[in-house]
Amino acid sequence: MTTDPLLAEMKRTPYWWDTGGAPAPGDDAPLPAAVDVAVIGGGYTGLNAALRTARAGRETLVLDAEAPGWGCSTRNGGQISTCIKPDAADLARRHGPKRARSILDEGEASLAYMGDLIAAEGIDCDFSVAGRFFGAHTPRAFEALARKAAGVPDTVVVPRAEQHREIATDAYHGGIVQLRHAQLDPARYHRGLLDRVRGAGARVVGGCGVTALMPADGGWRLTTPRGEVRARAVVVATNGYTGPATQWLRRRVIPIGSYIIATEPLPEGLMNRLLPTRRNVTDTRRVVYYYRASPDGRRMVFGGRVTHGETDLDLAARRLHAAMARVFPDLGQVRVSHAWMGFVAYSFDALPHIGVQDGLHYAMGYCGSGVGMASYLGMRLGQQVLGLPEGRTALDSLPFPTRPLYTGRPWFLPGAVAWYRLRDHLGI
Repeated sequence: MTTDPLLAEMKRTPYWWDTGGAPAPGDDAPLPAAVDVAVIGGGYTGLNAALRTARAGRETLVLDAEAPGWGCSTRNGGQISTCIKPDAADLARRHGPKRARSILDEGEASLAYMGDLIAAEGIDCDFSVAGRFFGAHTPRAFEALARKAAGVPDTVVVPRAEQHREIATDAYHGGIVQLRHAQLDPARYHRGLLDRVRGAGARVVGGCGVTALMPADGGWRLTTPRGEVRARAVVVATNGYTGPATQWLRRRVIPIGSYIIATEPLPEGLMNRLLPTRRNVTDTRRVVYYYRASPDGRRMVFGGRVTHGETDLDLAARRLHAAMARVFPDLGQVRVSHAWMGFVAYSFDALPHIGVQDGLHYAMGYCGSGVGMASYLGMRLGQQVLGLPEGRTALDSLPFPTRPLYTGRPWFLPGAVAWYRLRDHLGI
């Protein structure tokens, strides 16, 4: 246990589990011998896929090694963006101008899908189109942001002299506001999805990971600790928790721990001064911090990458608290109520991927922006399993790169993070 008084009463579970409930394992009834669709992974991707297939009358089984939602679907910061990391110029160099525009459009579609889905399903999850302040950590970064934002709809350039109207800090050199970005309570969103998937007739079973996956009789045979299941179609929706049963995919995503703290309730009125617009906040560093007010406006929820390798929650909490205090000196003596982490999945080309490999449907590699894109591509996966033409996306079957000698354990990550952090420090 820590001796740090700021961490003395800290819970080592997500703050969202207090508001949306901790993930529960699900039923313990025998598994069916055969189903139409087996979905591996009970997070946002898997549940959105299962919702489509179950409502189309396909017998659908969702399997998760942990309780459904135990992973990053209830451990993220609850921020929703347009999800595509590379800019238009970078994408055009790689894929040509036409496909680059289509890929960026998929990011916009993912953002719109979240609002439409939550409204249509009536999911109570504190969804709000609050916008995002994207802070520039150097003057040079501000110039680049302002240049790229010129003429972009729903984007406002905020010079440093005016940034206190958005955020009470001098830690940035101005920034931009992306007005359509949104936020929610991730655990309550997941719980709402889970209820609707079960309501559609799908079974969702936790504590039942898939340990082997083999082609069989025109479909698949899935081996689990509770027996075998045959499936006509399989969806792999494991993202940062992709394991050896799907080694081809495991070699193409990099699991990276992302760490978050929540503060104790702040004094009345303090959040109104620190974040008067209640927007999501992130910055232009390669090793970013991201933060926001809790939905009730009483706590700061502050996340990021704090060490070169993975670490324990006490060290992560101390370093995140120190980073938070550099942005907001008024929070220097505020206690941490919760600290937690989850694994996001980066791809080597910084793009999300969706496709079919040797007959397996998959979507993953959301690069830390998975709330919207995981949900959206999960929905598209469900449509693709059903053979619907509207399931096609501009991301379909993009080359999904890996690296020689990479098997799913990112031995190179500490060096890469150290290099990017040095560049952030030097402002290059």
